[in-house]
Amino acid sequence: MHTFGIIGILGMCLHLKRVHAVCEPHAILIKEEDRCIELQRHNESNTPQPDCKVIWDHFNCWLPAFVGETVSQPCPHFVKSQGKVYRNCTIAGWTDAFPPYTTACFNETLHFLAESHDSHMYFPYVKTMYTAGYALSLISLTIAITILCLFRKLHCTRNYIHIQLFISFILRAAFIFIKDSVLFANEGLYDCNDNTVVCKLVVMFSNYCILANYSWLLVEGHYLHTLVSVSFFSEKKHLWWYIMLGWGFPVLVILSWGLSKFLYENVGCWETRTHEWIWWILRVPVLLFIVLNLQFFLRIIRILVGKLQVPDMNGNESSQYRRLTKSTFLLVALFGLYYILFAFLPVKVSGLTYKIWTFVELALASTQGFVVAVLYCFLNGEVQHELQRRWRRWRLKQHLNEEPRQHGSMSQSGSPTTQVSLLPRFGLASLA
Repeated sequence: MHTFGIIGILGMCLHLKRVHAVCEPHAILIKEEDRCIELQRHNESNTPQPDCKVIWDHFNCWLPAFVGETVSQPCPHFVKSQGKVYRNCTIAGWTDAFPPYTTACFNETLHFLAESHDSHMYFPYVKTMYTAGYALSLISLTIAITILCLFRKLHCTRNYIHIQLFISFILRAAFIFIKDSVLFANEGLYDCNDNTVVCKLVVMFSNYCILANYSWLLVEGHYLHTLVSVSFFSEKKHLWWYIMLGWGFPVLVILSWGLSKFLYENVGCWETRTHEWIWWILRVPVLLFIVLNLQFFLRIIRILVGKLQVPDMNGNESSQYRRLTKSTFLLVALFGLYYILFAFLPVKVSGLTYKIWTFVELALASTQGFVVAVLYCFLNGEVQHELQRRWRRWRLKQHLNEEPRQHGSMSQSGSPTTQVSLLPRFGLASLA
């Protein structure tokens, strides 16, 4: 089975792939059973009646036959097998299918179901892990947004872009929780028959949040590239273009995907992948964002390294570019190499390798918002300076509020020497 790490655009729920492998045949069999029931009704109204009537055996619909006939049916078409099963029509009715389905069709499928059982035992641990990761990201991102919005000195185009990126991570994590609660509402089991509008809208908005998240990562890359490569540019004008790219472009993509789903693959909760070309409507923009972002960061590194090699650079400017280079290398590792590993190197994995692959990917994806909050906010020099300044001001205010109380108590005790000694502290020595 191919596992596409970070391209898991359908809500970052890679664990659903194996569930879908069971749910897709489930939906097919329901349709086949309905068709068979219609044939039964039609057969009962016809004369003369055949000796063996239409029956549904949970895998195939057996058409009417007369005594002595042998009827064959292929294996269900969702099973990758060219085998056939047979039934004889006798005076007593249909015989049992021979060879049995387990022999003719389901050797590989039974092995897959055994692996699925192990996955169901493994999934609760993975779900607990990525739930904790997304919760950590939500809390840290919320604190980061509060800090950037609360202090006016931090209001600038760069931090406005950071805030938009934080919001996209928050929405992405929030809709992961909502999506899990909707798809696994029945005691943690995926409902293959869930076909409600609400369920489809949740999946649609979840995909939109993931696309918007990738869009704002691209915006961060382009802004940083413009900052180090262009001497002067209108940040306010760029901000509006960034907002259109970050929030507007994913709307066009997700509407195209939703319309295609509705017209050509309106099955279940829109979590299936029967038509690969519909999947590519989501996958192509993500791959494009990843490639462009990686190019931006590689150019940033080249520019910064070139500026660091200039001999007449003063100390402050050199220190600034070194910090930028260090943060850029971190961002390349975070937004470039990580995406390339999981997006462009899909491999066939199963068993223990599949579990490790899925665990690592979901661990990195769920904590990515936390890492971004740390890099862009908590470790930011301006943010740290502003927090320290506010802390010192608050401590000074608390100290000054305590001084008048001490001054009043000393005056009542009749100690003029102590009272005069306090005056220079408040800048009132001349009045003493």
